[in-house]
Amino acid sequence: MTFAVLFRRSAAEFLNALPEKSQRIVTAKLATLRIDPYPGSGGDKERLKTDDMEVFRLHIGRSFTALYLIHTDKNWVEITHLMTIEQAHKRYGRL
Repeated sequence: MTFAVLFRRSAAEFLNALPEKSQRIVTAKLATLRIDPYPGSGGDKERLKTDDMEVFRLHIGRSFTALYLIHTDKNWVEITHLMTIEQAHKRYGRL
């Protein structure tokens, strides 16, 4: 099954504000979610512990983090947040 990858406006704005090289790297990594958005043996994808929904995290290199939802009923992945790893750690209290 192939998934469409869609962006929330804030995530798309973050991506568009990046330098071209970073945009290419992030876009290429997010494109892998089309084939397999679920965590596996790789370690760059992880299901985050939440009470009410399944939220997933994807590390992109050592620079960026994407948070996303998988909508299996519609066969699409929704990129909800895109940020630097430092921003993600501060936001989620890991620093």
